[in-house]
Amino acid sequence: MPLTLTLGHSPDADDAFMFYAMTSGKIDTTPIRYEHRLQDIQTLNEMLLRGALDISAASVHACAYLSHRYAILTSGASMGDGYGPIVVGKKPYALDELRRLPIAVPGTLTTAFLALRLCLGMFPFVVMPFDRIMEAVLSDEVPLGLLIHEGQLTYADAGLVKVLDLGEWWSKETGLPLPLGVNVLRKDLPSEVQKSVASHLRDSITYALTHREEALAYARQFGRGMEERRAEQFVGMYVNALTVDMGERGKQAIVTLLERAAGLGFVPHAALTFVSPCG
Repeated sequence: MPLTLTLGHSPDADDAFMFYAMTSGKIDTTPIRYEHRLQDIQTLNEMLLRGALDISAASVHACAYLSHRYAILTSGASMGDGYGPIVVGKKPYALDELRRLPIAVPGTLTTAFLALRLCLGMFPFVVMPFDRIMEAVLSDEVPLGLLIHEGQLTYADAGLVKVLDLGEWWSKETGLPLPLGVNVLRKDLPSEVQKSVASHLRDSITYALTHREEALAYARQFGRGMEERRAEQFVGMYVNALTVDMGERGKQAIVTLLERAAGLGFVPHAALTFVSPCG
């Protein structure tokens, strides 16, 4: 009996690369049919809070508010191992100054924002769309900006300087990768369906990594004007061995991040559930 499930992911190069095989019919997902819903990550997080999707990309930060309804898939995670979202400015700043100056952030449910809270504690911030942040810093609308997505690679071209790398900071703090995004699915789906979804996602990522040029050609359409080399570099940063299977190290990274945040009162305590592929 065919089963149709909604699948949310962002129109970004790394997500496009990961989901290429599933969106293009390169792997057999019978009897499940996926309805793809492309939205930015902030919108996907908000949809998940309403229970509006069966499966979706999600910020790890949002998982603290989703654990009663959604489980985390062990495939499909975006983790920065020694690198991650960055704070940029037009000049260098000391860490103490970051606690006093307004920072443009790309949404309060992003993991980048949560990691910055863990690093700095309280700080003044202004929420704006992620693709406006560099321009806001360049035009002196704000002195500092928190960059996610391709801004992590293009900030220097715009004349900005890196003030703080959150992935680097987290690695020094914990020795773990910084878990930024995951894929989640509804816990009330039958267990065999959950396992099948996990397998399809893993197989889609494996297909992309073993048919790299083909998958990159598709992903470049979602690079928002990034030059080819940069798009490939960005995909390489966030689609890797930890994406195929986060393993115990990846699970520990997620649990550690959310437990530290809960201990400081930034998020509620969450009982996380993980789902792995069958076979």
